Amino acid sequence: MSDSTPDDVTREQAEEAVRTLLRWAGEDPAREGLLDTPRRVVKAYRDWFSGYAEDPGDYLRRTFKEVEGYDEMVVLRDIEFESHCEHHMAPIIGRAHVGYLPTCRVVGISKLARVVEGYARRFQVQEKLTAQIARCIQENLQPAGVAVVIDASHECMTTRGVHKRGVSMITSQMLGAFRDDARTRAEFLDFIGLHGSMRR
Repeated sequence: MSDSTPDDVTREQAEEAVRTLLRWAGEDPAREGLLDTPRRVVKAYRDWFSGYAEDPGDYLRRTFKEVEGYDEMVVLRDIEFESHCEHHMAPIIGRAHVGYLPTCRVVGISKLARVVEGYARRFQVQEKLTAQIARCIQENLQPAGVAVVIDASHECMTTRGVHKRGVSMITSQMLGAFRDDARTRAEFLDFIGLHGSMRR
């Protein structure tokens, strides 16, 4: 993200918005401990929401064909991520599990993690995040199937509202062979340790 967004919001305007929120919360933005808070918050936003400045599909456009005919499942488990709920701007913290069935090419495993990060670093709802990751992999790698499972906790539920701690939400998106073949789906869920806890 640059200092100006497509809507021409400047860094100074963003910092003033933070001061407004501080005043609304009952604080004095001129207090010594808060003087640098607007600058820090804007800097944090540039990190937290850097996904808007990238196309996650770009990470999947460099692939490898020399895989000796490998066509079995590729699974990357426990991809940690942090996102933010678009309803309350509160953190979503969780893990993503990604699998695909290559046809003629594979991608470097770090690129799968970067796809997760690219979509997570935006305002999100978990269902949409899950679908975006799966669709991106399907469209760019054109595998026989894609599976994405996300397990995350939502601070909008644990720190406000019903205040229920220790609760996580699981979402899944199965495409191609993972949707059509129960054995393939079960194998993936076994790999990530969820077989038996998820039923379709």
